Amino acid sequence: MILRCKICGGYTMDKTCPKCKEETLTVKPAKYSPEDKYGHYRRLAKKNEL
Repeated sequence: MILRCKICGGYTMDKTCPKCKEETLTVKPAKYSPEDKYGHYRRLAKKNEL
């Protein structure tokens, strides 16, 4: 599983980034569900980002 550092943006397979020693996150998007309870809030956040 490939992970991405949330600080420096580097990719690794470790739970912590070898460059900055910060936590890494998965790069896979969340599964789509038509019954998404929080989709409205996510779309509002994305709209406000632009």
